[in-house]
Amino acid sequence: MIVAVALSGGIDSLVAAWILKKRNIPVFGIHFITGYESAKHGYKSKEDEEDDKRNDKGIHPVKRLADRTGIPLHIVDCRRVFEKRIVDYFAETYRSGKTPNPCMWCNRVIKFGKVLEHAQKLGADFLATGHYARIDNTGKLPLLKKGADKRKDQSYFLAMLAPAQLSRACFPLGGLRKNLVREIADKNGLKPASCSESQDICFIQRQNYAEFLENRGKINIAPGPIVDPDGHIIGRHRGLHRYTVGQRRGINCPARAPYYVVRIDPENNQLVVGFKNSLYKDYCYIKQVNWLIPKPDNPVRVKAKIRYRHREADALLEPEPGDRALIRFKQPQAAITPGQAAVCYAGDTVAAGGWIENRA
Repeated sequence: MIVAVALSGGIDSLVAAWILKKRNIPVFGIHFITGYESAKHGYKSKEDEEDDKRNDKGIHPVKRLADRTGIPLHIVDCRRVFEKRIVDYFAETYRSGKTPNPCMWCNRVIKFGKVLEHAQKLGADFLATGHYARIDNTGKLPLLKKGADKRKDQSYFLAMLAPAQLSRACFPLGGLRKNLVREIADKNGLKPASCSESQDICFIQRQNYAEFLENRGKINIAPGPIVDPDGHIIGRHRGLHRYTVGQRRGINCPARAPYYVVRIDPENNQLVVGFKNSLYKDYCYIKQVNWLIPKPDNPVRVKAKIRYRHREADALLEPEPGDRALIRFKQPQAAITPGQAAVCYAGDTVAAGGWIENRA
């Protein structure tokens, strides 16, 4: 068995590689370039391209990390596919009045898509990452489970991986807590290239989302009306891409209570706002459902998360024809956001994930 480790330059992937090597598993590192590594520019100019393969002393910083663990490193150029499949997806989702989840999509199409494919060409049987999640391979299908460290559990971000991808995935940190990972790094001199935790969206640096979209020419700025739930115009918005469901800041419409974004209507270029109680719904529909357990014939009881930081809520997951499903919450949930992912758990096992859609 040969394992490729996706080395990002952070502490988690570095310790994951160290653990595998200590188990006497043949390992090599693989680092993929997105074209957005430069903190100065936010993306790579022609003058920066050589810095993707070396730093000022002629050695790529991730290569130094790989050397510390005694493993070879391969660098994969993912710039073209990353721009097309991740950045363009990000912009198109905002243009359609939804809120994207690029990290989850990147795991499916880049890390366990193009990078896994490249690793297999290099002879790897599995691709390991520093995610805090676990895989149970004791049954016919691999089961995705929560990481042992509940505060760091990242199974949510992996919920759209296909079973075939999970069968080739390896998460060495799944049974560890973050403080132990730090201890392992300290005791063995494993210093990451960056001491800071990874950002929510790696390709946006020193900008907010709206500025990134505007500066890169990914979206047309189109101000329009802000309306209340009854359709009365109460203000003007600065472009729908600047808002997401549940947002309070930036509305600037005085009222007896704060307004929140309730719905984004790109067809009419309207931002629909209401008071806090109008944010709550007791159901949502999801599409492109990725079943990680056998698709049930009847509703199943689950705990559902409608975004990563959302506290799991009791719900019924009801399969529908095709690739859709309905989630009925026991208690109404606030700010259910189209474009985000809803992930359903049966105990500590991911049962299914899907994209929240606009549907009454």
